[in-house]
Formats: sequence, structure tokens, C-alpha cells
Amino acid sequence: MAQIKPLDEKDRQLLRLLQENSRMSNAELARQVNLSAPGLLKRLRKLEESGLIDRYVTLVNREALGFDLLCFTHVSLAHHQPECVDHFCERVKDLPEVLECHHLTGEYDYLLKVVVTNHQHLEKLLTEKITQIPGVDRIRTSIVLNEIKASTSLPLD
Repeated sequence: MAQIKPLDEKDRQLLRLLQENSRMSNAELARQVNLSAPGLLKRLRKLEESGLIDRYVTLVNREALGFDLLCFTHVSLAHHQPECVDHFCERVKDLPEVLECHHLTGEYDYLLKVVVTNHQHLEKLLTEKITQIPGVDRIRTSIVLNEIKASTSLPLD
């Protein structure tokens, strides 16, 4: 990864636009930030090479695919030896229902963002997969009743 240089206003504009719609054509991007096509491509390449643009993705509507339950699961491990922690992390990475896994400070060790189709799917995930990972001591799951805000855009102001 290249050295990250300070962002100028055109870089910020580009990143804002791409966070909103990564399918925007290069011609439209160049027009909106007042750059030539070669100038735009050069900036995009530098943003990609520096790691500021990590990847381009499509956000899929989870509910349209039947993933009606969004949950947050707190997990505590009984032991914190490196091999136990590594094993937990590797197993969680293999669970497609787990969208995010964060290592925490405080009462619980990990926070998992989970999507499932229904309560039975949640029960199966918790009892047959997560609690079966060696070292898992306790879990606490909260079901999201209403998603107030969900964004993938970082603040660039």
C-alpha cells in the first residue's frame, strides 16, 4: 500500500460521490468534480493504490433475500490464549450469517452483526454453530426491531 497523502477537496468529492453510487460512470464523475477523463483516472488510481478506496461493492437488500432478522450477538470466551482466540476468529469468518465481527473491550469479547431468515435460523446459528465453537463461554443476542440508520458512507467533511 502506498503512502496516504492528505485529501484535497476534489478527492473528497470523488469519495463522497463513489460512496453514494459506485456505478456512476467515469464521464459523470469527471463532470461532477470538474476534471478531465485522464485526470479523473489518475486520481482514482492513486486513491486505489493508497488504500483509500478498498474495493467496489454492491449493497444487496437483505430483506428482499429473506433475511428478515438483523441481530447483534455479544460473545465472551472462557479462555484468552492466542490459539483459542485465533480458533474463534477463524470459525466466525466461515459463518456466512455473520456480516461483521468486532473485538471489544468491556464485559464481552466480541460483537457479531448477524443476519438470519427467521427465529429458527437464529436458534440454529446460535446453538449449532456459535456455541459449539470451543472456548465460547456465554452469548447474549439482541434482535433489531427497527433499523433507524444504516450507512456505509464515511464522513469526509
